[in-house]
Order: sequence, then C-alpha cells, then structure tokens
Amino acid sequence: MILICFTAIGCKMNYSFTGASIAEDVKTVSVKTFQSYAPLANANLSQTFTEALKDKFISQTNLDLATRDGDLQFDGSITGYKVTSVAIQGNETAALNRLTITVKVKFTNTKDKEADFETNFSRYLDYDSSQNLSAIEDELIKDINDQLTQDIFNKAVSNW
Repeated sequence: MILICFTAIGCKMNYSFTGASIAEDVKTVSVKTFQSYAPLANANLSQTFTEALKDKFISQTNLDLATRDGDLQFDGSITGYKVTSVAIQGNETAALNRLTITVKVKFTNTKDKEADFETNFSRYLDYDSSQNLSAIEDELIKDINDQLTQDIFNKAVSNW
C-alpha cells in the first residue's frame, strides 16, 4: 500500500484550465528564434511568430521562460508563406485570396523523450480579393500565428 502511494505521488502531473498536462518536474520552456526560409515572407514574421509561441506558454502555463536549454525546447523554421486564389468566380476572377503560413517545429521534452516530435504545422486565412494584402497582412499574420501556436501548444503539452 505504501509503495502504491509513493508511486502515485512520484507520477504527479500539473493540469490547467487550458488542457495542458505538464509533469511537475518540468519548470522551464525555451524557444529559439524561428528563422524564415519562406520566399516573399513578411520581414517581421520570424520575430512575431517566435514571440507568439513564447507568449502562449507564458500565458497558459506556470513555466518560466529560459533563454536556452529549457525542460521543454522548441526549435524550427518558417518554411511556407504563400498567397493563393480561392473561390474563383464565373468571370475567372478570385473572390477570395488565401494566406497560408507553414512552420516546421522540433519539440524536445528533456524529461520525457517519448513526447518529442518534429512536424510541420500549417494554417491559413481567407480574405476578400479586393483588399490589398499589405493593408491587412499584420492582422492576418497575428490571427494565423494564434492558430499555429495553439496547435503547437496542444501537441506539445495537451496530449493532442
């Protein structure tokens, strides 16, 4: 009976309202700058995505941000940034355009190697083709970054 109690205490996990389940011995997270290798990408995309991923973990967990070698480590790059036409109308013009951003993420959990992964995440938003991309690009990037970081967060700490 005593052995069962000690085993249960030793396997303690932290759960949060965000759905994250983080082992109690995990204290820090580190995020390396995601360099952009996507042609024609917004010049600020690397910085805004990296900061969005850091903010996601700071705001939704009790983990401390480490400059490097965190218990949870994120590394990767922005590999895709493209605008395509969707919803073609009868006169062969597009009613909507789609901005798609793809990131390659390598996640390392130093406390649980089975949780490690390396995968691509991709998200998009459609916008009216009559709008100038440069006028709405920052807002589109912010919204897509929110979706991407939520997907990454879910896969890393929510057993998604």
